[in-house]
Amino acid sequence: MPELQYDPMSHREKIDWLLETNGFGIEPVRAVDDPASPFPTYSYTFGLEALIGHPEICVVGLSPAAANGLLSMAVNMLRNEMLLPIDQPFVGLLDNDLRAMFVTTNLDQHGHRFITPPIIYEDQPWRMVQLVWPHRTGVFPWEDGWPHEMRLIQPVLDR
Repeated sequence: MPELQYDPMSHREKIDWLLETNGFGIEPVRAVDDPASPFPTYSYTFGLEALIGHPEICVVGLSPAAANGLLSMAVNMLRNEMLLPIDQPFVGLLDNDLRAMFVTTNLDQHGHRFITPPIIYEDQPWRMVQLVWPHRTGVFPWEDGWPHEMRLIQPVLDR
């Protein structure tokens, strides 16, 4: 049996293919294991600003597969014109009526984490919100009750 061969896509080809096929894409980013500046795995969308006029969405601290499912579900809700407010908690995205929240991301501080939006938007402005998920007890990272041992799992990118 002959060995299968393929030419891998360049990053730009992958971006263009996802935008042409789905109208948006999701980019996973591996955790940074630098002890001086650790950062967990995260994923973010690209193309939403052009597709539906909504800020791009990132989610921090979830595996790429879990993040993909959650981001895809949020995008489908937004594409179906469901109102998911920014900077205030909402229910309906997560199971068991757990709250979620889109938090405006400070791009001056954290824009370097998102390499794909500047590629597709070039000189056009774009926005990012972080989809913040709660602990299983329902509390957000900034609320009393967020476990201290989870403080590095989901940093909030609003500062």
